[in-house]
Amino acid sequence: MTSGQASSGKSDRFYNELAPFSNFAEFVEFDAYDPVPDDWVVMIADVQGSTRAIEEGRYKDVNMVGAASITAILNVCGDIEVPFVFGGDGGTLVVPGSLRDAACDALIGLQAISRDTFGLPLRVGAIPVADLRAQGAEVRVRKYELSAGNHLAMFAGGGVELCDRLLKSAAPGSPYLLEPRPRAGEPDLQGLSCRWEPLIPQGGRMMTIMVQGTNSDPAREGALLGEVVRAISDILGHRLQDSAPASVRSMTFRWPPRGLALEARATAGHRGFPRRYLAVLASSLIQFWCERLDRRAGSYNAPVYREELRSNTDFRKYDGILRMILDVSETQSERIARYLEHEQDAGRLVYGAHLADTALMTCLVFSLERSQHLHFIDGSDGGFAMAAQAFKSRLGTRSP
Repeated sequence: MTSGQASSGKSDRFYNELAPFSNFAEFVEFDAYDPVPDDWVVMIADVQGSTRAIEEGRYKDVNMVGAASITAILNVCGDIEVPFVFGGDGGTLVVPGSLRDAACDALIGLQAISRDTFGLPLRVGAIPVADLRAQGAEVRVRKYELSAGNHLAMFAGGGVELCDRLLKSAAPGSPYLLEPRPRAGEPDLQGLSCRWEPLIPQGGRMMTIMVQGTNSDPAREGALLGEVVRAISDILGHRLQDSAPASVRSMTFRWPPRGLALEARATAGHRGFPRRYLAVLASSLIQFWCERLDRRAGSYNAPVYREELRSNTDFRKYDGILRMILDVSETQSERIARYLEHEQDAGRLVYGAHLADTALMTCLVFSLERSQHLHFIDGSDGGFAMAAQAFKSRLGTRSP
């Protein structure tokens, strides 16, 4: 029996039991991706009108809601691990069918918070994996280990991309769209945090890059993307991880954090904003003291946490599109853009890119004692959203 055909009881722990890989370069080994069980469901959320919100300077709000969509679902999954990917203005997760209703309630509850608290309309949906397979797409996944107990999902097969198209083109009343319902209640956003200052590039710019090969053959696509990673590393003169946005010199913590009110608003729930704000203010003061003096307070050990944090960012990932955010110099960004443009002119790939002065980091902190925390990176001024605009524009003008 393949994992895609597993019985419901066993399939719930499909992702828990998936063996991880730790060398990012292996993401191009598409024959190593496992099919997600048929009874699982893709949960997807994206901020509608995110481009306008970003143009209004609200890119941190957009990022916060995107990260909240992942937090809300992870908090209903308990010890059942599920794959997910952060897209800047939204999130995509795949959950067992047994958790579908709880995950739907979480997204519907978040939809209300996004609208009422942030003034951002959130489109949310649920699409069965079996439906995607019936339409000719596949949902395959690998588990990339950032550090012990912290993983990112890599997706292949075209299913995640099809979900995005289906949700954005869905008419009212579509079975894939989730509609508001009173019983959904407030989602649990415990762990969502927004305290670090924007990351300052040591090279001068933060470059958001999206790349997709044009060949439908997985082996050729893998070879092309591996070549792209190697070429960009050659331009940088070192490994990709040495240009990661979160570094010793790029990270700063001030008090009170500029994102304090944003975190308090997102996580206030029934406690109310004033009470939550004071709690976050006090907690961040302790964190500031630890960071300033390199000390430990309770489960927060500043030097250990910073080292773990730098390992646990999603600055490079693959979900059918290779996505990276890199700390580069102006010269390096120009050389990378010229290389990608040349490869696109040759018909080998499609790309989108965006340059920003800083990068933003939104954190999910679930257990400091067990070193369980992940950190989502996006270019400021809407890195992924702006790169996606350029990507889709080039994709639309590419000759068939």
